[in-house]
Amino acid sequence: MSKKTLPGVTRRQILTFTAASAVLGAAKAANAVTLKGTPVWSPFDASPPPQIETDGWVFFTDAEAAALEAIVDRLIPADELSVGGKDAGCAVFIDRQMAGFYGTYSRLYMQGPFKSGTPEQGDQSPLVPQQRYRFGLAALDQHTQAQYKKSFKDLTGDQQDEILSNLETGSIALNGIDSNLFFDIVLKNTMEGFFADPIYGGNRNMVSWKMLGFPGARYDYREYVSKHNQKLDLEPLSISGGDAWKMKG
Repeated sequence: MSKKTLPGVTRRQILTFTAASAVLGAAKAANAVTLKGTPVWSPFDASPPPQIETDGWVFFTDAEAAALEAIVDRLIPADELSVGGKDAGCAVFIDRQMAGFYGTYSRLYMQGPFKSGTPEQGDQSPLVPQQRYRFGLAALDQHTQAQYKKSFKDLTGDQQDEILSNLETGSIALNGIDSNLFFDIVLKNTMEGFFADPIYGGNRNMVSWKMLGFPGARYDYREYVSKHNQKLDLEPLSISGGDAWKMKG
C-alpha cells in the first residue's frame, strides 16, 4: 500500500476500514436469500398510468382526429401482416399522450433560450407537442383545402402519400409550424403507438406484438430459461395482465 493517504486519514484507519468492509460483505453473503416462486407484485404499484374516464377523444377535436387517423393509416398501411395504423389505435394512443404530461412537456425545461441548433443538439423548438399537433393539423388542412379543395382525409392515398413525403422533406411550407417538425413528431408517436403496451391506447389487441411474436410484459420467464431452441408460442400479455383497451365508435 502506498504511504500516501488522504488528508486526516492514517494508514491504521485505512486498514481498519478495509477489514470492516470485508466483515460486512461476508455477513451479507451469509444472509443472502434465494427467491422462490413469483414475488408479490401488482402492475403500476409505483407509477400508475393516467386514467381516461371517457370513450371519446380527450385532446383532439373530431376533425383533428379524423385527419390524424388518415395520417397514421398512411404511415402504417394495412397489409397481409397487420391492420393499419388507424385500426391499431395509433391515433388513440397519441390523443392520450397529448392529454398527459408528454403533451405539455411538463417534465422538461421549456424556458429557453430557443435558438436554431445543430442536428446533434436535438429539438430546440419552443412548441410543446400539444401545440405541434394543433398548429400542424390546422396548417395541413389549410394546405389541402387551398390545393385540392378537400380535407386531408378525403384525398386519395397517392395524394396523401405525396403530401406526407413533402412534409418530411420540408418541401411544403406550413403556416405557423415547420413542416418537418410536424411530420417528425407524428411519425415518432405513430410508431410508439403501434408498438407500445395496449394499456396506453395503441397496439389494439396487441396486433404488433402478435405480428412480431413478442410475448409482451410477462413478469417471470424462469420457467422458459432452459427451453433452448423451442417454439414457445406464448400469448402476449399487457402490463395490466389483460387485453387491449378498446375505444368505442
